[in-house]
Amino acid sequence: MSVLLLSHPDCLRHVPPRPHPERPERLRAVDEALRRAEVEGAQRAEPPPAEPEILELVHTRGHLDRLRRAARGLGTWLDPDTYAVEGSWPAALAAAGASVAAVEAVASGRCGAAFALVRPPGHHAGPDRAMGFCLVNHVAVAARWLVEHLGLERVLILDWDVHHGNGTQEVFWRDGRVLFVSLHQEGWYPGTGSLDERGEGDGEGLVVNVPLPAGVGDEGSRTVFEEVVLPLGDAWVPEFVLVSAGFDAHHLDPLGRMQLSEWGYARLARLLQEAAGRWCAGRLSLVLEGGYDLAALCASVVSVVRALCGERPEQPAGRPGELPYTAVRERVRQVRRALAPYWSL
Repeated sequence: MSVLLLSHPDCLRHVPPRPHPERPERLRAVDEALRRAEVEGAQRAEPPPAEPEILELVHTRGHLDRLRRAARGLGTWLDPDTYAVEGSWPAALAAAGASVAAVEAVASGRCGAAFALVRPPGHHAGPDRAMGFCLVNHVAVAARWLVEHLGLERVLILDWDVHHGNGTQEVFWRDGRVLFVSLHQEGWYPGTGSLDERGEGDGEGLVVNVPLPAGVGDEGSRTVFEEVVLPLGDAWVPEFVLVSAGFDAHHLDPLGRMQLSEWGYARLARLLQEAAGRWCAGRLSLVLEGGYDLAALCASVVSVVRALCGERPEQPAGRPGELPYTAVRERVRQVRRALAPYWSL
């Protein structure tokens, strides 16, 4: 299985004006780790930045104009966590361009799967605002491109970042063409993503939140996949699968309290790839979101790429402890009850 890795040097131009977890070193470290790993089947591409008009598939013109203005001069803080400097607008265009090019390459059959290695992350950005390190919602732009330009009617977005993808949820809240599933730490930033947030109108029942207690790790995440995520996909039968691939649920990450390992991430990626083979001829694309411990981020990305290329990752001898199975099982029961009016799982 071939995997296309897409990035652009302009993603490095988004440079924090003071020390910040979301920094260019994240992408530099991932790039170097992948080069050292020399994964067989992984290929690279540097697509051009997106045209600004593509961002209007998701974002208001007013929001984009504010980003352009904010990115001029010495820099601006858009909220307490989110900055814009002179290089931020080119970085946003480059990240969106790589994300759209990734889905286009998979949809056209040029590769088996694709991974847009971009920054800044995007899943907190809503139609009319930046927040939570995010300026533009790249995975939402890619999904909208699929439905508007290719005419797809059923897209699945899975968000496994430790933080709830509130921006993506907002974008597709009333959209009947996108099933949004978020696995995130309960009660964590930004405070959204409860079980009763389920969408409205055409999107009712297509917003699925799985808030997980702190301490869930590899085995608990696999349970959620096998009992919620994969049955939802079997019922929805998506024509394309997108992943908001944050790696801040890793047990070493400073911004989360979850217990996943790089081996656990690789297993989730492989489970999803196998399921996509049933649903949509394997059409699968990932977009990098969070992950703020450089060693954990690099190990997780490399493990996921290896898994997507067909390698079977070796289970490490010492994996972190995690929340008891009974606690995860109870949360799964709660999620399935909440979904019962919409889905037979």
